[in-house]
Amino acid sequence: MLDRFGRQAKDSLLAPLVHAVPPWVTPTAITVASLPPGLAAAGLAAAGMWGWALLAFGFNRVLDGLDGLVARRRGRQSDLGGYLDIMVDFAVYATIPLGVWWGSGSSPGPLALLLAAFYVNGASWMYLSALIEKRRHRSSAAPAAPPDPATSVEMPGGLVEGTETVLFFTLFLALPAATNLLFAVMAAATFIGTLQRVWWAVRHLRR
Repeated sequence: MLDRFGRQAKDSLLAPLVHAVPPWVTPTAITVASLPPGLAAAGLAAAGMWGWALLAFGFNRVLDGLDGLVARRRGRQSDLGGYLDIMVDFAVYATIPLGVWWGSGSSPGPLALLLAAFYVNGASWMYLSALIEKRRHRSSAAPAAPPDPATSVEMPGGLVEGTETVLFFTLFLALPAATNLLFAVMAAATFIGTLQRVWWAVRHLRR
């Protein structure tokens, strides 16, 4: 929902760092380098080291935003880069809630609800993105989501997108005492976003 504004703010903040990246460092290398701090954030959260976990997650997010910006600024966008980027994101987004749950000693119910929401939501936009691309190749007149040059594939938006996910995860690490509530709220919002995409599919994929 906020990705259009979030990406603009992110690109503005990270733009000065692009010049600090040596020419021999590829965007894909930056993507891969973002995985260790993301997983470290989960481990630090599990150990109850919340400040360090938040710092590691922040480092992960900086690298995650920098890889795409470097790729676009230097004309080095690739399908492999987009694929690895989403794989790293999913690995980080799967493990941090587990770490937060373990470190906070919260009940497993909200965690299970959140992970279930992630699972269903992933299907709601990944397969839909594939169908959008398929229909574009089949007929240029077929309806599709508005193109977004900042992503490797097109997808209809939803209530919870990348910007909202980062905000929620930051709250998870900053407010571990509120883990149960935050997990439940994000799960509900994610399910709403899933329904939005299903409704989009019903309206646009009939023909």
